[in-house]
Order: sequence, then C-alpha cells, then structure tokens
Amino acid sequence: MDPVLLSRIQFGANISFHILFPTITIALGWVLLFFKLRYNATRDYAWMHAYFTWVKVFALTFAMGVVTGVTMSFQFGTNWPGYMETVGNIAGPLLAYEILTAFFLEAAFLGIMLFGFRRVSNRVHTLATVLVAGGTTASAFWILALNSWMQTPAGFEMRDGVAHAVDWWAIIFNPSFPYRLTHMLLASGLTVSFLIAGLSSLRYLAGDRSESMWKALRTAVGVAAVLIPVQIFVGDQHGLNTLEHQPAKIAAMEANWKTGGNVPLVLFAWPDEATRENHFEIAIPNGASLILRHHAEGVVPGLDQFEGKHPPVLPLFWGFRIMVGTGVLMLVLSWSAAFFLYRRNRLPQLLAYALVPMAVSGWVATLAGWYVTEIGRQPWLVTGVLLTADAVGPVAGGHVALTLVLYLALYAALMAAYLGVLVHLALKAAKQGDPEPRPAVESRAMSQPAKG
Repeated sequence: MDPVLLSRIQFGANISFHILFPTITIALGWVLLFFKLRYNATRDYAWMHAYFTWVKVFALTFAMGVVTGVTMSFQFGTNWPGYMETVGNIAGPLLAYEILTAFFLEAAFLGIMLFGFRRVSNRVHTLATVLVAGGTTASAFWILALNSWMQTPAGFEMRDGVAHAVDWWAIIFNPSFPYRLTHMLLASGLTVSFLIAGLSSLRYLAGDRSESMWKALRTAVGVAAVLIPVQIFVGDQHGLNTLEHQPAKIAAMEANWKTGGNVPLVLFAWPDEATRENHFEIAIPNGASLILRHHAEGVVPGLDQFEGKHPPVLPLFWGFRIMVGTGVLMLVLSWSAAFFLYRRNRLPQLLAYALVPMAVSGWVATLAGWYVTEIGRQPWLVTGVLLTADAVGPVAGGHVALTLVLYLALYAALMAAYLGVLVHLALKAAKQGDPEPRPAVESRAMSQPAKG
C-alpha cells in the first residue's frame, strides 16, 4: 500500500489509456484532409465516402481523448500536488497554451467536418478540416514541449525551491524536444496507417471491394511504407540525444552493467538487478558500441556509474525491444502489402488476415516507447529538479488503491466499447459499399412548395 508506487501506477494507467486516443487523432486529421483534397481534385465521390467513414472514427476518438484527459488534470491536485507547487510556473502556461490554441480549435470545427458537407460551401468544409488537423498537431506540440522539458529541463531558475521561467524559447525548444516531437508525430502517422489498413482489411475479408475501401487501404499502406524507415532513422537520432542527456536511461535500455568499450548489443536477456547481470543473454558482439558510438571500441555508459540512481532495468530493457520488434514487423508487412497493392493491384488473403490484428500495433509500439521514456526518467519527476517521491500528496495508499481499481474497471469497459464500435463501423461500411452520391441540398427556401 505504498502511496508513491500506487500513485505512479494510477497515473501511469490513466495516461496509458489517454495517450491511445491523441495518438490516433493527431495523424487521422491529416489523413482526412488528404481524402478531402483528393475529392476536390478528382470529384471522385469514393474519396468522400472514405472521408465520411473515418471522420466518425475521428469524432469518437476525439471524445474519448477529452474524457480520459480530464482525469489526469484531477490527479495533479490530488495525487501530485508537489508537481504544480514546484514547476507550476512552467507547466501551467504550457498546458494553458495547449487548451487555448489547439483544443478549442479542434472542438469548434469538428462539427463542420461531421455535419457540414452539404450545409456549408466546399471551401469552408475543407478549411474546417485544415483547422482541425492543425489543431491536433498544435496540441501535440505543447504537450510534448512540457514532457520534453521534464526530461531535459532548460531555461529556468530555482528560487526558494520553485522553478521560474527565464527563457521561454529555451523551455519550449529544450534539448530533447525536436527529437521527441518528430518521433511522436511519426508514431501517430504509423498508428493511424495500420489502424486504417487493419480495418480496411477486415472490410476486404467481409467481401467489400468498394472503391472507397481500396483508396483508404492503399493510402494507409503507402503512408506506412514511407514512414517506418523514417521513424527508424529518427529513433536512432533520438537515442543518440538521450545518450547525451540521459545516459542512465540508455544504460538501462541496453542492460549494460559496466562502463566500457566493445559493448555488445543484447538482443535477449533477463536483467537481474540483484546480481547486476543478465541471464539467458543473446547478444551481438560490439553491437551497442557500433550503434551508439559508431565504432566497435566506443565507450558506452554502464549502470555502475549510477549506483542507486538509475531507473529500473527490466521494464526499460523489454519495453524498448517490444517497440523495436513491433517496428520491424510494421516494416515487413507495410512493404509486403505495398508491393502487392501497387505492383500487383491485389491483396493476398493471408496478408489481409495479418493486417487485421496490426490495426492496434501502433498502440503497442507507442505504449512500449512511452514506458521507456517515462520510467527511464526515474527516480526524477523532473530530471535534476524534482524527485518523484517529493511530489506525491498525502493520500492514503488504500484510497489510491481503491480508485485505481475503479479506474481500471472503467477503462476496460470503455476500451471494449470503443473497439466494438470500430469493428461495427468497419463491417457496416463493408455491407453498404459505396452508395451513390446525393446531390447537394438546395436552400430551404427553394425546397419549400410555393404558397398561395
């Protein structure tokens, strides 16, 4: 009943559930804009049918993100009052900027995307899609600015134990922010690509051969095939940045217990912090030195440099490998599907079956990477500024445990309902196919019969 551990688990559960939904909306807004622009250019109504199908998913996902985000703001005051007391001068404005510049923009124009296609001009409908897509990216910008600052704080000074901003430019564009923002935006693009590809494959297996299904599927597979190599490169650069600013995190990710050169790349092992060794290790000689230092004798920091002050090794080691393994699977499947769809103009049934469960692969990779990032900061809540144990509130462990159980039960029900609705929308779209486009609705005055 340790309140610190339980509060960490509770906040981790809340943010894990919440992050699933912004990860979709950030990129899905831009995919919807692509569908709309293709319709504007070709007047092929299949593009708008794809738009109508996926804007429903966007609206549902946006609503889920809003609801799950509210619970996190409560916890700043209940479970983690020390956080806002110490760094509220920086965290508060960044969170406010996110609400003012992004959330209101998304909420205000989403209704036009959903219901305005035949009620406003085509230009206004397209503009609404642009603003919503831009709002999702602006939201990611501010949230990741704050999260990156917590990892690599800059542009502030401490006065009487409280952080005060002295350079907002340095705070926002802190050393890890460009890498973290790019990595997250690409992760969102891959999450959405595989979500669309997976649900489109489900439609295909249900017998749907409509043009809107093919267009959505080809778009998703093409985007995934392009983004995954870029993500691998950006991930490597992000790792080098982490090595420079958070070496303890890298040492834990690699399960490297001793500083030195010729460090192997551990592919599989069971790290044991009690004995400070790896059991059942399978490794590539000099691999870690080559990747992190670009030569075989490169010195890689070990956990021996951070006795008692390094993050837990096991979750970082396996979280990183789950993320990388999922990325490799994404690479293989996206390139295979792209070959058949763009060169052979068909989708083998076996590949369709493989793509269906990959609909949630982006979530798996995102959560694994998020755990590596957040657990890798321990024992700090804000690196070098605020320890996690110093920020927790005076809430009894039993109370935290009770609310944790309630949260988990609620989240399980919401997740089942959300996934059920996605499958229902996919199968409903498969059954309907591509309906004939309806003519634009005339003004109400013209549609009414003449009087007298």
